[in-house]
Amino acid sequence: MTAGHDGRAGHDGRAERDARAGHAGCGGQTPPGGTGTDPLMAAITGDPLPPGARADDAALAEHRSAVSDVALLREQLGVIAQALSEPPAAGRAPAPVPAPARTRTRAPRPRRRPLALVLGTLAVACAAAVATGLGGLPFGADGDTGEASGASAADAGAKTEAPAHGAPGLLACARLVAEGTVTAVERVPGTDRYRVTLDVTRSYRPADGDDRAAFTLEGAPARLRAGDEVLVVMPRHGTVPDALFVGEREIAPERAALGAARPPSPGPTCT
Repeated sequence: MTAGHDGRAGHDGRAERDARAGHAGCGGQTPPGGTGTDPLMAAITGDPLPPGARADDAALAEHRSAVSDVALLREQLGVIAQALSEPPAAGRAPAPVPAPARTRTRAPRPRRRPLALVLGTLAVACAAAVATGLGGLPFGADGDTGEASGASAADAGAKTEAPAHGAPGLLACARLVAEGTVTAVERVPGTDRYRVTLDVTRSYRPADGDDRAAFTLEGAPARLRAGDEVLVVMPRHGTVPDALFVGEREIAPERAALGAARPPSPGPTCT
């Protein structure tokens, strides 16, 4: 054999081996039946089976199953791709995540008094104070505290209570009704009473009374000291006042009532 024949023979042999390798299955393995084509790869790529594989029933069945699986996979991938490519719907916001509820123990709130009740009580108190005036005060009122501070009958003599005739009754039955400035507060030795001296600045009864007056109080006065302005109502007997007002705030309404009052005729009964 000549060299030319040897070259052609070698070339034909390599071409035949390359053809067989090209039709080998995945991994260079030839699938069962010897067709040289993988049914799954054919289904993925869409290539038809070679004539030899179409004659193999097993290869045909495997190919049909692969085509069905690939079609289903493509359908699912299409659904996913469409969902990812669609923009979010306009006006739809994700539902807010509710915050965890806080549990807090609240102290019970005190009950509020109705405003009408408070105002009504205040109005009644003011009306009673105006209507009562001087005549309704207890004898021996101790200025700011309003507590009785009169002495006993033995200490104060035949003491009379303030008559319930208002300002006219006080003017008619009192021994002294006067305004003045406290000049001294001195304790009576051996007792718990105090002697209060004042310079009279205005005398309602008598109209032309002395320029100086004095009275006594039991206990230590809470705020009565030298320099205080007072209005004192003294009974006919005794040294303890029937009524005592300290400071302009207490004196002013009583001054107005006394200035407008006139003793009744005939005069009230005084004891």
